Order: sequence, then C-alpha cells, then structure tokens
Amino acid sequence: MGIRYVLAGRLHRDFLLPFNARPLLDVPGGNLLYAATGLSLWDKALGLLARVGEDYPRQWLDRFVRYGWDIQGIKIVPEKLDLRYFQALLDPYTVQKTNPVSHFVRLGMTFPKALLGYTPPVEQSDDLKTVHPASPRPGDIPPTYLDANAAHICPLDFMSANRLVAAFQQAKLTTLTLDPLSSWMLPEAWDEVRGLVHGLTAFLPSEEEARSLFRNRSTDLWEIAEALASFGCDFVIIKCGAQGQLLYDASTQKRWHIPAYPARLADPTGAGDAFCGGFLAGYLKTFDPLRAVLHGNISASLAIEGSGALYALDTLPRLAQARLESLAGLVRQE
Repeated sequence: MGIRYVLAGRLHRDFLLPFNARPLLDVPGGNLLYAATGLSLWDKALGLLARVGEDYPRQWLDRFVRYGWDIQGIKIVPEKLDLRYFQALLDPYTVQKTNPVSHFVRLGMTFPKALLGYTPPVEQSDDLKTVHPASPRPGDIPPTYLDANAAHICPLDFMSANRLVAAFQQAKLTTLTLDPLSSWMLPEAWDEVRGLVHGLTAFLPSEEEARSLFRNRSTDLWEIAEALASFGCDFVIIKCGAQGQLLYDASTQKRWHIPAYPARLADPTGAGDAFCGGFLAGYLKTFDPLRAVLHGNISASLAIEGSGALYALDTLPRLAQARLESLAGLVRQE
C-alpha cells in the first residue's frame, strides 16, 4: 500500500496525570501522534515526518510500524534530544504544565526518575527564525513521501513550517493543510502568516489563535475567516473547542457551523491535532470540505474520551462511521 498522506510534526515522551484516570508515564506522545491517530480512524496509508534523538525508544518506532504507519520520515539524529513533556489535568478543562513535583506529591505518587531536571519547553513568541531541534526539515523528507497525495503540517516553529510548506508545494502535492503554532499567530507576524497561508488547501487555526492574529483588527470570527481565506487558501477552518468548528469556503463564500459531537470529555489534549488528521483523511476521500470537517470532528470526539495520543486507536470498528452519519444532520449553514 502506497503512502497517501504525510504528517509532519513533533514527537514527545509524555508524562501525563489525567483527571480521574491512571497516570501515563513516559509514553509516546506529541502532536504528530494525535494527528496520526485521528487520520488512522479513516485510513492508515500515512507516513510520519519528525526528528528524534538516539535515546528515543526503538520499541515505540516498532509499534508505529505495527499500526501500519511508515516511519522512513522519522530521522534519528546522533545525539540525545529532550522530548519530555509533562502535564496534569486538575479537571477536564484545567491543564497545568509546570512544577511537576507538586502534582506527584498531591497525588501521593513517587516522582519518576525520568523527569528529574525537567523544565517545561518555552516557545519564543518574538522569534520567527529559531528552528526547534525536534522539528523536521525538508531534507528529512524521503523521496517516496513526495509522491503522496496530501500532507499536513502540525504546529511547528515558524521557520520549520515555512520551509516544509515550500517543499511540499514544490513537490506538487494536491492537498496541503497546516495547523499554526500559537506563539507566532501574532499581529506583528501578519505579513509572514499571510505568505505562509498562500497556496494552502486549508488553514486550521484555533479560535484563540485566530483572534490573536487579528487583535485590534477584528473580533468577528466569520470576518476573520474570510480575511484568512483572502491570503490565498481554499478553506479556513477555525477550531472552537466545545463549540465545534467554523468552515469558510473561499471559492463559494459559503459558511458552515459544525457543532462538536457530544462526546464524553475525559482529556481535551490533542483534540485539535486529531481533528486535523481526520480532516485530511476526509478531504482526500471526498474532496468535500464539509465532509472533511465532519471526519475531523469525529476524530476529535474519540480522542477526548481518553488520555494519551494513541487512545483512539482502540475505538470499536464502525463507531467513527456511525458518529459521522449522526453528526451530518446537525450541520448548520450560516
């Protein structure tokens, strides 16, 4: 089976203290895996593009292969990369990512040795030129990935995202989507974001990111979506969390509000990435942006019902399809 989709993003070693669920300590994570899981609910012909250090567990890479994913695009650099990521959920909506010691004490748990010396990663909001060591580079793309039909770029530093967009556009992939990193969705990066969005099939910011970019320009989300589409992309999807998604089609100027599927919320982590993976699969299956959003919506609904990037892979067969048909009747055109 050939590779139809390429997903570019970051891999983590997650240390998660979910709300009302068992802790997950040193497990596979990162936005790339949430997106891959969201896509795999509909199709598994995907390749992963990321960077890891020589200390990244090889058994995890083997596990990805067993899921049917191609890992030629995961470059193992000859050094150690600190890919640790910690977060604690105090309730389904309250996420804390700092001071891990206090959370283990609160829960009466032994602090894991693997987290010693951990400091939360900081994204530089005023720097568009720094490349994160774990971000994939264009030179990491295997030649076979350039023959894929579609690619999605998960949130990455601006420079890496920009270079990957250029590489995939040059390869003439038919579908290219991008989810921005919040640290560069700022008014002062207006021109840079405009250039990055040009030529995309779909741009998929969160509501907070969209409002941040348009600070002092507009607060109306439909106005923002239309303006983003004018940058030169086919579709703009604004992810609004529990309120669902807004879809704007640049060619027809049609607008839809898609409500979130009423899932049981356990952990919202990675919902946006799972949505993007599902969207890409849905779009390549139907070339209908509305059906694509429905696919992404259902992927997100399954991701939030448990904790961990790979949780939704255990979904019962046909559940995703049943939810998809149920949600289709709730869509509202604006």
